[in-house]
Amino acid sequence: MSEGPKLFNNKPKKSKLKQNQVQQGTPAPLTMASSSSTGIGTDPRPPPPPVKESFARRYKFLWPLLLAVNFTVGAYLFTRTKKKDVGTTEESDLPIVSTTPKSTSTPAAVAAATVTETPVTPPVMQPAPRAPIPEDQQRELFKWILEEKRKVKPKDAEDKKRIDEEKAFIKQFIRVKSIPSL
Repeated sequence: MSEGPKLFNNKPKKSKLKQNQVQQGTPAPLTMASSSSTGIGTDPRPPPPPVKESFARRYKFLWPLLLAVNFTVGAYLFTRTKKKDVGTTEESDLPIVSTTPKSTSTPAAVAAATVTETPVTPPVMQPAPRAPIPEDQQRELFKWILEEKRKVKPKDAEDKKRIDEEKAFIKQFIRVKSIPSL
């Protein structure tokens, strides 16, 4: 059995189709059922499934965007860590001061000029004293803390007991006439 002509490769002309219809004695127009019985335009193989593109090819317009965002975030993190490192100095970075003369003629001058090497340490900065917070602001702060403690969900009985004690302590500060300064 020979394979029939393929559609579009060897498409039969209308005149040939009419001749085939007349020879078979079918005046009806040619349909798929009649063409499959005659062997014209049949394909024994099913049509191939559509080719599915890979994920990378389907979304190829996103790759440059993804790379640009990734590069930007990396550059931001890199420069951010560099800025933190610039402000810090360790003791190993500090210069060591030594006072030894390079050439002296008398032994007494050498003994007087010899000083032990000591690293230079920066002076210790003490925090500046803060202005006292007014009592009304302290009361507002305690009220806010109490509201936040009320929102907390305790996990077990011990946690609930601890939270209740803290709330009672904060309520004492709110009720007192003058808040003690710390």
